[in-house]
Amino acid sequence: MIEAGEIVSIRNRRPLTADSPAHDDFWSPDVLKEVNTRSPQMRQTFEKVKSVAPTKTTVLLLGDTGVGKGTVAKLIHQHSSRKNEAFVHVHCGALPDTLAESELFGYEKGAFTGAVKRKLGRFDNAQKGTIFLDEINTISSTMQIKLLQVLQDRIFQRVGGESSIEADVRVIAASNSDLQEMCDQGLFRKDLYYRLSVFPLEIPSLQQRSEDIPDWIDYLIDWFNKHYFKEIEDVDPLVVKALKEYSWPGNIRELENVIERAYILETSSVLRAESFPQELFAGINNTAEVVMDINQPLAEVRRQGLEHLERQYLKELLTVHKGRINCASETAGITTRQLHKLLTKYGIRKEDFKQSQATDPKV
Repeated sequence: MIEAGEIVSIRNRRPLTADSPAHDDFWSPDVLKEVNTRSPQMRQTFEKVKSVAPTKTTVLLLGDTGVGKGTVAKLIHQHSSRKNEAFVHVHCGALPDTLAESELFGYEKGAFTGAVKRKLGRFDNAQKGTIFLDEINTISSTMQIKLLQVLQDRIFQRVGGESSIEADVRVIAASNSDLQEMCDQGLFRKDLYYRLSVFPLEIPSLQQRSEDIPDWIDYLIDWFNKHYFKEIEDVDPLVVKALKEYSWPGNIRELENVIERAYILETSSVLRAESFPQELFAGINNTAEVVMDINQPLAEVRRQGLEHLERQYLKELLTVHKGRINCASETAGITTRQLHKLLTKYGIRKEDFKQSQATDPKV
């Protein structure tokens, strides 16, 4: 339990438990951070990965968007007999219906206007390796039939081709929708569903494994420290408490975006609550946000408290106005010169509050 005033240092990670996957010789050294978990549900998931990875079995990964299905698919491939061959990730939801067949299976020269030479498809590229069909629930009924043939007969044809090509490919599929329910509604073929769900594997949401959130914070801050030109060393305990209690509808991907935004806004070496969206702290006792030293004079405590409130106010102000100084100064009831002076005092850059698109370091 994190007490008020305690700082969580990313330089001193909490020790792994004796039954942590990181102590298991099955996992390759480069994935130990990924499989380190304190969640009983995730431990069960990783145990199932250990069971199915060495086989040739088709795997169906289930779970909400952003839970890390792509990461689990890679773990299965990396610990299979095909680990030295290609891992091909196909986002089915991004394939237009008119191009899906040629993208997956390729085409022969002259198959259609513009087909001036043979093009290999994703199944060609994945030969002897693994193909990961993400969001398979989005494919059309025509492509469902084509995929059924691959899974059933282990062959496919290129568009415009007549010969059958052996598909020496392991298939891992993923869905963020209930395929069984889609079958009942006539939206997904039952025979394809049965072929895909030989080994279904449910991945719990981030809310279901909130005990892993402190380690995720550590992992992400380390990642951003390596890729950005700043160094965050510690995390305010209020941040950890709030992030553990938040529901995370966007799962790990949402957590990554929230941490990246706060990382960019933070001007100190400690990731503090004021750099995060304040809705994360609804219902949280904010008394831990400012740690008071009773050994200091009252005047000094007041000064520090005022600076803290001013800094938080300025960041929220610039966030709302997306870094526009004129609008921010008008709302604050001060001149732009006064606002610039305050920003300089607290080391706040208006450029940091422009909208940016976060990256996904892991998921």
